[in-house]
Amino acid sequence: MEIFAYQKKEGKLTKDHSVEDIPRLLKDPDNIVWIDIQEIDEQAEIILTGTFEFDPILVQDAKQSSNHPKIQDFPRYLFFTVHGLKEETTPYNFVTKEIDGFLGENFLVTHHNEDSRSIEEIKQSILKNPSMLHKGVDYLLYQILDRIIDSYISITDEFNKKISEIEDRILESEQIDGTILEEIMSLKRSVARLSRIGSRQERVLYRLSHGEFSLIQKSNIPPYLEVYDHLLRVVALAESYRDLVNSLFNLHFNVITIKTNEAIKIMTIISTIMLPLSLIAGIYGMNFENIPELKTRYGYFVVLGVMLLIATLLLTYFWRKGWLFTISERKSIKNRKSDASINASQNIISTNSDTQR
Repeated sequence: MEIFAYQKKEGKLTKDHSVEDIPRLLKDPDNIVWIDIQEIDEQAEIILTGTFEFDPILVQDAKQSSNHPKIQDFPRYLFFTVHGLKEETTPYNFVTKEIDGFLGENFLVTHHNEDSRSIEEIKQSILKNPSMLHKGVDYLLYQILDRIIDSYISITDEFNKKISEIEDRILESEQIDGTILEEIMSLKRSVARLSRIGSRQERVLYRLSHGEFSLIQKSNIPPYLEVYDHLLRVVALAESYRDLVNSLFNLHFNVITIKTNEAIKIMTIISTIMLPLSLIAGIYGMNFENIPELKTRYGYFVVLGVMLLIATLLLTYFWRKGWLFTISERKSIKNRKSDASINASQNIISTNSDTQR
């Protein structure tokens, strides 16, 4: 448990207070008190339910780590739950950690079971520049939320890179890669979770940024609106990525179908060429004595020439029909597929951005 106290009149920030100092610090309305709790043990629970007189049900709720983002208004304080990103979060494994808090007129209590980079960064910031607390405890909460949402923006950029990377691998792979489907499934689950968490946190930020609560000063509403706008962008991108990941499924299966059809086409061409050759070989392989060509001196070479001529004619026919592609034609087709897919992706993102604006 870390206790920070900022005195507005003196512009001085102090920390490392004891638990016994909390009632004295809270009693002075000129103080801004921030208490950050890593784990709610028995002592912390007594402070929350006794000194602060928080509802015991809320305290138990904060101790759990399976709550969705939400905010509740009470006569003396606000109770909120938001989700930050864990250090190991990647586009293939989108995992979050819960951050709970209580906001009052001159205090902010935050709780998280795991380390939070956003909160640690704010601690370093207020130690270097304590004057930022002069705008009020609600401004401190804004700073924490802003860092949390910034981490969401960073991960959305990684989603975009991974989607483009998988798209290129699908188009450029010469063989069917079974791992691509697993990666697409992981991306789909991560995007769905990003969209679900983002939309729920959007409702929390909406209420904070639209003057619904008296504990949020009017002068601090514009910063909250900025954070809300950033979160809207994250939610819009998540919806775009959901469509792009679904298009990756279609692209992947279409490419597999095309490659399978090409393999079947090649085997069909080989079978078609071998059919008349097998017929000729079968005829002259029959055990009859009266086959005139068997007695000729150059019959073997004539039959081989006829078979070669038939194979050449069939290959020429298939090539003229466009069933056999040259290497340059294959590359041209692949480039056209890639350009079309990239343009489709850009159009989806552009459409969502225009809608958001």
